[in-house]
Amino acid sequence: MFEKSTWIRLPRNVVVGHGVIDQVVDVIDDLHLQGRPLFVTSPTPREVAADPIAADFEAAGIDPAIVTVEEATFDAVEDVIEIADAEEVSYLVGIGGGKAIDIAKMASHHLEMGFLSVPTAASHDGVISNRGSVPDGDTRHSVAAEPPLAVIADTEVLAQAPWELTTAGCADIISNYTAVMDWRLANRLKNVEYSEYAAALSEMTAEILVDNADLVRPGLEESAWIVSKALMSSGVAMSIADSSRPASGAEHLFSHQLDRLAPGAALHGHQVGVGSIMTAYLHGGEKGIWRDIRDALDSIDAPTTADELGIDDETVLESLTTCHVIRDRYTILGDGMDERAAREVATVTGVID
Repeated sequence: MFEKSTWIRLPRNVVVGHGVIDQVVDVIDDLHLQGRPLFVTSPTPREVAADPIAADFEAAGIDPAIVTVEEATFDAVEDVIEIADAEEVSYLVGIGGGKAIDIAKMASHHLEMGFLSVPTAASHDGVISNRGSVPDGDTRHSVAAEPPLAVIADTEVLAQAPWELTTAGCADIISNYTAVMDWRLANRLKNVEYSEYAAALSEMTAEILVDNADLVRPGLEESAWIVSKALMSSGVAMSIADSSRPASGAEHLFSHQLDRLAPGAALHGHQVGVGSIMTAYLHGGEKGIWRDIRDALDSIDAPTTADELGIDDETVLESLTTCHVIRDRYTILGDGMDERAAREVATVTGVID
């Protein structure tokens, strides 16, 4: 008897394009949300987006509460929860980059109320996914949460974000290639649950950026449009799989270990991009996929070497040989790499000299 079932939670509305930041109130009306919202933002996004959106709400007779967070921490999540209770709000709106949206997402999950995602930088695929990521000491926790009720991504705002944030988002998406390779491997060797649909969607997302890398340029709204679509698609793949597997494999373990060994040295997306070059080689260097990944990253000005990350060669090697212990997730790294093998991979792919 067939008894398989699934429950996929996805945003009801995804609004992307020029000037759509002016449509947040309309999206609220379409969702039939009532009561007072709490805006969760950070300093720069508050000036760029949160305050103008608040003015639109006030013009519509709605008085939003606003909290500005400085760092993405579990303490910040607790603070938002306390403010939401004190202000008697009915829903949350995350406005900003990764930290504001992840904090809003995790707080809304705890409060059992909906939230909207309004990204101001195309720096990661968490703007639409059902996962939240928060640093805790020398490690980073990825936790399950509810996806946003809606996403409003204004390409004009995204195009004005620092270029390095956009390239980090691109690199994060391109790394989906190796994340899916690891997922398939784990399915074959460890019988890890696998979704063909989510995997295909994730791979297609990476291909969008690899095939259009020459169109991704600083300050271009068309570039923000391409990257935004890819980020949305990657987040949906994770929601379909109910796992970060479609977008997180050995390359993410490599990045998380770098965060421990060299905290703050480079952006997460840039680190996973470099990690993806090496793990793609491990999956089959003769196929040349690692070269396609490296060339695409280079085309969008994302780092492809340890030097460009601002991290020394030995730290890269230490991360590559030890990152398998970070979490119980089977990848191409298996139970770890020998230091000599790691040096060969990093040298052949040009990550280190």
